[in-house]
Amino acid sequence: MPEAEVMLPEVYIQPGEALIVREPTIMRTLLGSCVGITFSIPRLQVGALCHPMLPNFPVKQRPGSVPPGGNRYVDFVIRDLARKFDSLGARRNEIQVKLFGGGDVLTMGTESTRPTVGRLNSEVALKVLEEEGFNVVASSLRGNCGVNIIFNTATGEVLLKRHC
Repeated sequence: MPEAEVMLPEVYIQPGEALIVREPTIMRTLLGSCVGITFSIPRLQVGALCHPMLPNFPVKQRPGSVPPGGNRYVDFVIRDLARKFDSLGARRNEIQVKLFGGGDVLTMGTESTRPTVGRLNSEVALKVLEEEGFNVVASSLRGNCGVNIIFNTATGEVLLKRHC
């Protein structure tokens, strides 16, 4: 007799949100210039997805403080999730990180010498992930298309659909 297919709960992560789950879940989000970062910790059966919208938190924060809206910023949300993973007993070298988005979807077809929000988001994400000791195992960054990502926390797999 074939095994019954297990239906996993599904969660949509909005811009500026981050979520850690401790049970198998399908996490989805739609990205343009924002970045989506998935974190998978198989040993702990933990998965997380964040959808920050802007590169840098505008104000120096006090250690241990959680400002409202901090998850909207790439640097803040990565560091905040890192602290939460530490409290769960995760080792940074065991966390599988995948990074998506950062597209130039807001440009109006004109060349500019100023970096786009998508480019800044991508660059800051890579820099802060490295500073925090995370290893990015897969990524699909930049371009001028939006992307839809579907993250299965049970397997760590991420499906990516481009929207041009």
